Amino acid sequence: MARLQLNFPEDQYHYTTLLTVRVTDINAANHLGNDSMISMISEARARFLFEFGVPETERDGTGIIVTDLATTYRAEAHARDQLLFEVGVMDFNKYGGDIIFRITRPRDKKLVAMAKQGFVFFNYKTSQVVVMPDDFRGKFDRVNWID
Repeated sequence: MARLQLNFPEDQYHYTTLLTVRVTDINAANHLGNDSMISMISEARARFLFEFGVPETERDGTGIIVTDLATTYRAEAHARDQLLFEVGVMDFNKYGGDIIFRITRPRDKKLVAMAKQGFVFFNYKTSQVVVMPDDFRGKFDRVNWID
């Protein structure tokens, strides 16, 4: 069975944030659970967008909606581990692109996970996918485009 491989260009990471694994994030196998990792990825995404001045929803109802998520796990994380989330963007298209994540444990420099979230701009008032706003596009001038 083919395994998912996630490799991202080094120059596309634009933001870093630290998150600590809580005791409540630990599963029955005594390591960070998948559901908690997804929540941490979502928190890192929200911090990244906030840092770049991207609101959750514009006045006209436009916001970002996640279309897919891929995650590969490389090492376990445990309660009280601090994890460094490096966040960036790549593969822009007319409507969205990918938000990418590299998650490491600074204490031992271990790669814990790689992830990507596909996203599109979506108008919640009209329930329609909309074109990526110029303001967003302008924040990331080095990003590659695919179509």
